[in-house]
Amino acid sequence: MSGRLIGIARREARRAQMQTVDSVEISVETGVSGDHKGAKFKRRAVTILAREDWEAALADLGANGEAVALNWTARRANLLVEGVRLPRAIGATLRIGPVLLEVTYPTTPCARMDEAHAGLRKVLHPEWRGGVTCKVLEGGRISIGDDVTAVHSPPERQIRLPG
Repeated sequence: MSGRLIGIARREARRAQMQTVDSVEISVETGVSGDHKGAKFKRRAVTILAREDWEAALADLGANGEAVALNWTARRANLLVEGVRLPRAIGATLRIGPVLLEVTYPTTPCARMDEAHAGLRKVLHPEWRGGVTCKVLEGGRISIGDDVTAVHSPPERQIRLPG
């Protein structure tokens, strides 16, 4: 199944504001160019969020069936994709444009999520809704609109996140 890349964001330092861009270089050595995490944490150099999972979380967060309006960058992920179900298995691989990524963990939502909106952390926990963290296997330049494909996905595993 193929989807597409609809958002790219990075932050220069811990707790810094997320900056959105239309295109970015991703490398094995530094992860997302201009993002503070990639070079330090190679197994979680890139974080990916699915638009569908984000919208489901916001719907659960809302009252009376109305979703909360909150920009995806509040999740602090590097990439936003749509039309492809993110693999829920460690070792799965994704291709975004020329870049090949390996899923290393589900993204564990942190306390920062509740700073963005009360209860956000809790609604991101089920079913890997917070997205995935990845290490870079093959680098390259990606741009908004690039195809996103789940190349390989081992059997899914349910991982109970704290909270």
